[in-house]
Amino acid sequence: MAGEKQAIIDKLRQDILTWEGFKPAAPGAFNSFGLGPLEAAFPNRVFPTGAIHEFISQRPVETAACGGMIAGILRVLLEKGGICIWVSYTRRIYPPALKRFGITPDRVIFVDVSLQKDVLWVTEEALKCEGVAAVVCETHNLSFMESRRLQLAVEQSQVTGFILRKDVKKENTTACTARWYVRPVRSQLRPGMPGVGMPRWQVQLSKIKNGNPGIWTLEWSQEQFRVVTPYTAPEKFHRYA
Repeated sequence: MAGEKQAIIDKLRQDILTWEGFKPAAPGAFNSFGLGPLEAAFPNRVFPTGAIHEFISQRPVETAACGGMIAGILRVLLEKGGICIWVSYTRRIYPPALKRFGITPDRVIFVDVSLQKDVLWVTEEALKCEGVAAVVCETHNLSFMESRRLQLAVEQSQVTGFILRKDVKKENTTACTARWYVRPVRSQLRPGMPGVGMPRWQVQLSKIKNGNPGIWTLEWSQEQFRVVTPYTAPEKFHRYA
């Protein structure tokens, strides 16, 4: 009897995910984003595309770490075709640096707006373009209503959006599907080799709709992410002040 009840619950959960747009991976389809065990945190173990991902940073070094994480994910999205539109008011990304993550800068259209208040408007219009693979927006503030408009836009176009919020002083509730924090951590030197090692980040997935939040340490190596520490349970989250 207990087994039958659990089967009904599992079926209902799967139906809810399907109704909300989280479809299971098709047999034989390529859906991995090279995130290793982290992908188990997502609904149906599939990275949510056609959704808005919010990255929050408080300092320039965290902004750079978020940019690296986003670039690694973009590499996979762009392999399937299309381009990326990168919208900003004060852009901090250095285009040639994208090559380290397997992205040639000519696959990215940089839109630098002159007024900060126009950043989210341009982003929303870009998210409505179905031929675009992804849209990245660098901004400071994002209200719930603004995030809801962006989420509604991608539900129609199925474009994946990344909102990189810089110099955030206080968190607020948004309608984004996922909320990420990324911090740089010390890299590991290869034996006998001087200089620095591969980029490493502490990645905190603090919110994921219908998923399982957690903390991981990832390293960028051979054009993919590699998990170098085990999963950390949500109750051990380090909250950002």
